[in-house]
Amino acid sequence: MAKPLKVALLAGESSGDTLGAGLMKALKAHYPDIEFAGIGGPLMEAEGLVSRVPMERLSVMGISEVLGRLPELLKVRRAFFQWCCQWQADVFIGIDAPDFNLGLEKRLRRAGIRTVHYVSPSVWAWRKGRIRKIRQAVDHMLTLLPFEADFYQQESIPVTFVGHTMADRLPMKPDTQQARQQFELLSDQPVVAMLPGSRSSEVSRLLPIFAETMSAVAQELPTLQVLIPAANEARNQQITQWLQAHSPGFHYQVIDGQADAVITASDAVLVASGTATLQTMLLKKPMVVAYRMSGFSYWLISSLATTEWVSLPNILEQRYWVPERLQEAATPEQLSADLKTALTDKAYRRAFVERAEHWHQYMARNADEEAAKAVLSLVTL
Repeated sequence: MAKPLKVALLAGESSGDTLGAGLMKALKAHYPDIEFAGIGGPLMEAEGLVSRVPMERLSVMGISEVLGRLPELLKVRRAFFQWCCQWQADVFIGIDAPDFNLGLEKRLRRAGIRTVHYVSPSVWAWRKGRIRKIRQAVDHMLTLLPFEADFYQQESIPVTFVGHTMADRLPMKPDTQQARQQFELLSDQPVVAMLPGSRSSEVSRLLPIFAETMSAVAQELPTLQVLIPAANEARNQQITQWLQAHSPGFHYQVIDGQADAVITASDAVLVASGTATLQTMLLKKPMVVAYRMSGFSYWLISSLATTEWVSLPNILEQRYWVPERLQEAATPEQLSADLKTALTDKAYRRAFVERAEHWHQYMARNADEEAAKAVLSLVTL
């Protein structure tokens, strides 16, 4: 009788928990005699993961917080390595969290355990020197984006482009009218979704610029309706308090979450650079991308960057497909001009939707299934 397949997984935040749960479900469909253990959240636990410590212990953001928690994080990683070797895992799957997982994967691989890293670090965009560490740590890389797979193939690192779970989840033809009814919007009047980021620092920098942009657009389009999805309760309070204090000259609603529905209801989107740009593209909405950070952070990232673009739609297209305005270029005057084009230029809008549909079809590959097949192809019992 064949022994059970032992799969160790480690996810450090909620997005990784979602990816891990989908992968575990697909693995079970192919290989019912399987055991899961490691670190994950409630979704992975629901699929059968025995989590050794709460995932929240790994969910840290920012340099200062990481430094403050470094002794604890290193202790967790050492204990996990020892346990994984004792448990005799057949394969370890590190889900995102590259600063934590790659060092762990390197040690596990040296100990004879196969390693898979799910979600490529942005090594193709900056800090390209990390590729040496990845080569030492990873038996197989699973990427969500096609250009990532091309990069690893050029570096002779085994890789599978599995597609993007967001492309699997979102509809090819979003129902704009239904979404507008949900938010009680006037169906024949312009709607803009405004996404100033999910972190407090992002909102602090971008919300005043975004609000002034909307005021400028509303002067020419007085029936403009603005929807603002708040990533969490803290962002809702931050956004609402600022808007109430500054009385912007446009009609708005601040919505708890529901970013998919908010973007679907819109005609165009003003969005902070990040994953939300991919979400917006997959929902076929023309967008204007903006971002501001401290001068030092921008200098540091720019000096290490190896790509000309920052937004995922432009990186996919390898051209300035959507406007992206960074630092001093992110002015209300420039953003409002870009946004009016996105709202009113019918030829531009048609061309955008056509390319967005192309990328959606290309990236919707059933990522959970493709990732499971790649993992199983690596493991020999």
